[in-house]
Amino acid sequence: MRRRANRYEKIMGMPAYIVGDVTVTDPERYQDYSAHTESTLTPFGGRFIVRGGPSERLEGHWEPGRLVLIEFPSSQAARDWYASERYQEILPIRQEASTGSLVLVEGYGN
Repeated sequence: MRRRANRYEKIMGMPAYIVGDVTVTDPERYQDYSAHTESTLTPFGGRFIVRGGPSERLEGHWEPGRLVLIEFPSSQAARDWYASERYQEILPIRQEASTGSLVLVEGYGN
């Protein structure tokens, strides 16, 4: 079966990443958010690279919480995902169940 490319897969450019440093304050409620997040990424070509695995500080003083790294085909795709109706519907759950920060960073192109 031939898969149809979404519009973000057709955009040439540098990949972009959303980096999240999250401290989960209500694990049960956060599971409600996590269960729906991945399906919101697909229409924008997004995919999890890191999703809360163990981390080890090698240098400095940063003590991250739950680290998340999401790759998108472009910074516009990442912005569109964050602003999308489907993600905005579940965003309040994350904000109720955790604290933290998200940043958008452009990838390195060759």
